[in-house]
Amino acid sequence: MLVQFSVRNFKTFKDEAKLTMFASNYDKSTREEDNVFEVPKFDLRLLKSAVIYGANASGKTKLINATNVMRELILNSSKESQEGEPINTEPFRLSTSSEGQPTLFELVFIHKEDMFRYGFEVTKEAVVSEWLYYRPKTKETEIFYREGQEFNLHPTLFKKGTFLVKENMVRPNALMLSVAAQFNDNLAKRVFEWLRQFRQLSGLREDGYMGFSMHKASEKGGKVKILDWLKSADIGIDDIRVETMNISDLPSDLPDEIRMKLIEKIKDKDTKIYSDLVTVHTKYDDSNNQIDNEEFKLMEEESSGTRKFFALSGPIIQALDNGEVLLVDELDSKIHPNLVCKIVNIFNSKEANPKNAQLIFNTHDTNLLGSGLFRRDQIWFVEKDQYGAATLYPLSSFKTSEGARKTDNYEENYIMGRYGGVPVLSDFYNLFKPEVIVSHENEK
Repeated sequence: MLVQFSVRNFKTFKDEAKLTMFASNYDKSTREEDNVFEVPKFDLRLLKSAVIYGANASGKTKLINATNVMRELILNSSKESQEGEPINTEPFRLSTSSEGQPTLFELVFIHKEDMFRYGFEVTKEAVVSEWLYYRPKTKETEIFYREGQEFNLHPTLFKKGTFLVKENMVRPNALMLSVAAQFNDNLAKRVFEWLRQFRQLSGLREDGYMGFSMHKASEKGGKVKILDWLKSADIGIDDIRVETMNISDLPSDLPDEIRMKLIEKIKDKDTKIYSDLVTVHTKYDDSNNQIDNEEFKLMEEESSGTRKFFALSGPIIQALDNGEVLLVDELDSKIHPNLVCKIVNIFNSKEANPKNAQLIFNTHDTNLLGSGLFRRDQIWFVEKDQYGAATLYPLSSFKTSEGARKTDNYEENYIMGRYGGVPVLSDFYNLFKPEVIVSHENEK
C-alpha cells in the first residue's frame, strides 16, 4: 500500500510535491468506515483512493508520469543501460536555478507488514544520492545511503551491498537498489515485489493494457469476473470470447523480422497472442422476443467507451484481488461519469475492497466533487503559477473560512475557482470580433 510519493525538479514540478495517502483527523466523521483503513502496527490511517484536479497543462499527467518514470528507473536501470548512457529524467526547464539541479523521487510504502522508504536524486549523467530505509516495527533502520559513488551500508542487513561496492559493480548511472535486486538481495527483491504491484495506466490509450485484460478474460475465473463487470455497466454484453491469432491471421505487409518472431510465439504452445474479443449481444424479433445472439468484434464494432471499460477490467480486478496500487491518467476519458463513480465506489467499499487496494487518478469530471464519494483529504489539486511551476495540494489544506467545510458544495466552489486548479481564461469572444480579425489580417 502506498503511504507517500514525492517528486522535485521533474518536468513542471520545480519544488517538492508530496502526494500522501494519510487520512486526516479533521475528516474522521466522513466516510471513515469505507474510505479509510487502519494499519495498527504503524498507527496509521490510510486512504483507499485519491482524485487529482487541475487545469489543462497544470501537471496532473506529469505527476502520474513521475511515478512511472521512477518505477521504470528502479526496475531497469541496472540491466537496460550501459556505462555513460543518459538517465531518463527531465528537470524543470523554465528556471536557471533548477535546470542544472538533480531530480528527486521518493516512495514510502508498506509491503507484507513492513514499511519501506526509498528514494534517489539523479541527473541525466549520474545518480547523485540514493537511500533505503526499512521499518519492520517502530524504528526506521538505514539500509544504505549513497552520495555519488560513496556508500554507507548496513553491515548485517545489507551484506550484498558490501560485496557489490567492493567489486565495483554499481555504475555511476545505475541505482544500487536495482543492482542489488539482480544479485538477489532480500530487501531489494521485496521492494521490487511491491513495485510490480504499483501500476500506472493511461486513460487515453488503452492499448497498453488491452492484452492484459484479454489474457484475464481467457482464464475461467477471470472471464466470470470480467463478464460480471461488463454486465454491471449496462452495455448490453451477455457473453465474451477471446480470439487468439493464427499464422494465417498475420498481416501480409509485416516486416520479415517481426513476422518470424510472431510465428515463433504462435508455434509455442505456452504463448498466446490475443487478436480480439468477441462480444455477444441478444437479438430480438419485431415483438421484442429473444430469438438469437449476435456477435461483435470489440476492436472494430464496439464503442470506444466499451473498449476502454473492458480494457480497465483486468488491471482493476487484479488490483482488488491482490491489494495493489493503481494510478490512472484521465480515468474519465471515454466513459460515462456514472461508471467512473462506480469504479471509485468499488475501491472505497469495505466489502468490495477487503484487501485495501488503492486507486489514484486525475480527471476533469467535476461531478465527482458533488457525488459524496470523497472526503476532503482525498481531493487534490495541481496549479501552475505564472512562472510555469506546478504546486500540488489537498482540499483538506484549506481552512474552513476559505470554503472547505464538510457541508460545502465542493463542485461549485471548485468551478468558481475558490480552490485554484482551474484555468484563468481570457475573453474568447473578442477574438472573433470583426475589427480584431481585420487587424490581424493587416498585420500579415
